[in-house]
Amino acid sequence: MFLAITNTPRDYAWGSRTAISELLGRRPSGRPEAELWLGAHPGSPSIVVAPAVVDGADTLADWFAAEPARALGRGRTELPFLLKVLAADQPLSIQAHPTPEQAEEGFAREEAAGVPLDAPHRNYKDRFPKPEIIVALSERFDALCGFRDPAETLADIDVIDAGTGRLSALRGSVAASLESTLAWLFDGSDESRRVVGSVAELAREVADPSPSTATVVELDRLYPGDPGVVVSLLLNRVSLRAGEALFLPAGNVHAYLGGLGIELMAPSDNVLRGGLTPKHVDVPELLRVLEFSPLPVPWLRPVEVARGVERFAPEGTGFALLRVSAGGAGAVVEIGGPSILLVTDGEVDVKGQDGTIHLARGESAFVTPDEVRLAVSGGGLLWVATPA
Repeated sequence: MFLAITNTPRDYAWGSRTAISELLGRRPSGRPEAELWLGAHPGSPSIVVAPAVVDGADTLADWFAAEPARALGRGRTELPFLLKVLAADQPLSIQAHPTPEQAEEGFAREEAAGVPLDAPHRNYKDRFPKPEIIVALSERFDALCGFRDPAETLADIDVIDAGTGRLSALRGSVAASLESTLAWLFDGSDESRRVVGSVAELAREVADPSPSTATVVELDRLYPGDPGVVVSLLLNRVSLRAGEALFLPAGNVHAYLGGLGIELMAPSDNVLRGGLTPKHVDVPELLRVLEFSPLPVPWLRPVEVARGVERFAPEGTGFALLRVSAGGAGAVVEIGGPSILLVTDGEVDVKGQDGTIHLARGESAFVTPDEVRLAVSGGGLLWVATPA
């Protein structure tokens, strides 16, 4: 069964006012349009276009609750992913997500403490991890992801300091420990606040800044005095080209700085923030989940699994994202269970075991697992989110 779905973009302040509407051929709302959610997450479940087809269910979440076997297949009670279109005009918060064990323990701890699920200071809204994929759709998508080699950070600090000695405390801290550096930057002491201000002030004077130094200046304009401005110096700075992708596993500190992309993640809302946000920042909990080992940029390369079909599928996540360009010859897609389709260019016809659907640019659909094998034709670009 193919079920047409839609949704309204979420109007977070950092969102673009035009990128999602231009991509999907919609009329702009006039407000920031940050994320379009496709799935059954209670925060913004997808809207069913024709509720009568599913006995009056208005959203995917309602239908899954009423008929889980019909919608999701035997043995499933929920969709193991959330598909998003993300459009950032301003940086998102520096953040990380927990492992399955950390999420389970953190959720139980806050439940036992009686912290309401909707409390602004609640860290763990559910029991689940939140690994995620981002694939760039814009010609450039900028991000921070993972700690880089401290030697690279120290080299930038030396250039920024320019012999003034004002950043000697920061240099010594980075040389000693990334973990202690983060704790110190957020401790609110006179010294740490002075260093945060000095880094931004001195970085503005650098004649030929590195990408990381330029990021400091950019972030300070938006979040003056925020410790996250200096934390950015510790992280890999990367620019994706259209079609390139990153995988952000548990413990990987990251922040999207700007651009348009397709994001696929586990359907969790567990976010530990570390600056560049007016939202709750819990530094001790963030330090508990972070992976402090310096790592290379976590590129995710697609694998061509069939003619016209590329697959982004990190191990251990339980989901995969397929990019399908059928062309004149058509393409065949094997789905792993209940799936979601989204067309971002042109038009496609999709035929499954029993049903068919025509999707034009900007349209999306839910696919029940009994369709099994999808034959795709037409000149469009189709994205398929499916269980791995």
